[in-house]
Amino acid sequence: MPVPTEELKLEIVNAATGKTLGTRATPGADGALVVRDFPDGGPRPQRWQLVPVRPAQGAQAPVEQTYVIREAAGGKVLDNPAAADRGVRQWDATVGRQGQQWHVVPVAGEAGLYFIEGVTDGTVLDLADPGPDDTRVVLRAYDENAESQRWRFVTAEPERTSDAALRWAALSHWNGRRSWRLTRSAALRPAPGATPSFSDMLLVLPRFGSDQDAGGWKSDGTGRSPGVPGWWAGPGARFLADTTGAGRADIVGLRPGRGAVTSSGEGDGTFQDDERVLHPPAPSPGPGDLWTLADTTGDGRPDVVVLAVDGVRVSVQDAAGSFAPAGGKLVLKAFGHGRQAGGWLGDKHPRFLVDTTGDGRADIVGCHDDGVWVSLQDDEGNFAPIGDEPVLRAFGHDEKAGGWRVGRHPRFLVDITGDGRADIVGCHDDGVWVSLQDEDGTFAEPLYVLDDFGVDQGWSSVEEHPRFLVGTTGGGAVDIIGFGPQGVVVSRGRGDGTFEPPKLVLNDFGRAQGWTGGKHLRFPADVTGDGHPDLVGFGDEGVWVSRNRGDGRFEQARLVCRGFGHDDDAGAWRVDRHPRFLADITGDGRVDIVGFGGPGVYVARNLHRRFRTR
Repeated sequence: MPVPTEELKLEIVNAATGKTLGTRATPGADGALVVRDFPDGGPRPQRWQLVPVRPAQGAQAPVEQTYVIREAAGGKVLDNPAAADRGVRQWDATVGRQGQQWHVVPVAGEAGLYFIEGVTDGTVLDLADPGPDDTRVVLRAYDENAESQRWRFVTAEPERTSDAALRWAALSHWNGRRSWRLTRSAALRPAPGATPSFSDMLLVLPRFGSDQDAGGWKSDGTGRSPGVPGWWAGPGARFLADTTGAGRADIVGLRPGRGAVTSSGEGDGTFQDDERVLHPPAPSPGPGDLWTLADTTGDGRPDVVVLAVDGVRVSVQDAAGSFAPAGGKLVLKAFGHGRQAGGWLGDKHPRFLVDTTGDGRADIVGCHDDGVWVSLQDDEGNFAPIGDEPVLRAFGHDEKAGGWRVGRHPRFLVDITGDGRADIVGCHDDGVWVSLQDEDGTFAEPLYVLDDFGVDQGWSSVEEHPRFLVGTTGGGAVDIIGFGPQGVVVSRGRGDGTFEPPKLVLNDFGRAQGWTGGKHLRFPADVTGDGHPDLVGFGDEGVWVSRNRGDGRFEQARLVCRGFGHDDDAGAWRVDRHPRFLADITGDGRVDIVGFGGPGVYVARNLHRRFRTR
């Protein structure tokens, strides 16, 4: 587990004994620290916070981060009294005292284990010989084979609170018309001073649902979920997209044999009752066809792009909103799932539609068996034929190209240096690899930049532990956000192609807190409209949001909508049948919650600004 940020309260557990750091059962005046058991029903273990030591103004930052380890309740700190017995203690904090400053050093090859090293002489926390009651914690010389010198940080349980909830109450009128108003309802432990942020969910369209009466929609699981970088949708998929460039989202569904059908947004949180064909299928549609909507020309209107059996087909949207040609123009005989187009398979070969050069036009990048292939789009909208060799023999499925697997190793095309060109970032077994693109459009040999976010560190799969590349502070640099085994982990981008050591920023949304890929959706999204991504999770009880404080730190998650969740009381939503999204369906600049349930389309309106105190 990465080092937690100072906001999180921790138990410090010795790896050799499984016992927790704290004072004696009967604390003495010397403040001596021991490891001991804390039986159920007794006092809970002491909790600590790792407070970074900031360098003095104008001083150069140390190569290795230094911490004061502070007891969360009383404020005393871990202290080295330099006593003859080398025992450590809990003592009053003294500003600048080096005997109260520590390095937290990862144990090589052991995910989540650390040495706690004093800055004065490099000795580390260890255990004295076991006593009759408790085992004293002492400082000893570093020994890489001593398990008693290894420590684990265990975060406290997250605080479960809620924003005030507003439910829809149906109203009947004398003329037979029906409408709805919002009324308050009881919520799970409302936070003091909380204001409503989302309404309860409301069925707005009895279509596009998994029930037979709502169309019997069922996705075959092909492709990647919309909203994930490089997403493509397969037959039966339903998603939200701005199909006209009007600034609000419409419903799009892929019906086998009919192509893309849509229900346009009305601008008030509802959708048109009629389901119309947005775009017919390719001339010879196949079950392996993958679709996306993207602006390929830079004119602000999304076009239809299909990875078909014979290659890439594009239908450009004109000013009247029509897509031409109707079946799509074959623009590239590559990246398709037929043998003549390269035999690209959705479960082996990720493909991306992204502007790699910064010229405003989308290019196509794919990771095949032997590496990375690229087709650039020119000023006239033509895609260049791919070459005879991959542009980079890495990030591919074959062992010679790295042995990358779609289900285990996420890959991204994103500009992490700020030069306007997309770079390749991938999370493999051992951690994060980066290939930077230079001014000539050449991708450099991958560099290993971070020993985290990989399978070896507990990130077992893309589904179980989703990872994203997005700026968290508004400073321009792209960071890595991951929903890991112990919670949310962030590694800040330095802007030069490397990343700072990862930090555990939130003790929630992780497997340790009960979140699993088979039951819950998690991703970053700007919920409040302040330009900073918040953290969103569709959990058991409903939708939880951890708000970004604006500096990349996150508040404890709150329940903002008692719907769209896995539990029966929250609607019994299932990941494999009921896609859910955050999208602006009103054009007011705020994302709403939209879900495709059994009976049809449900919406929860974003009320954050309406009730926000100014």
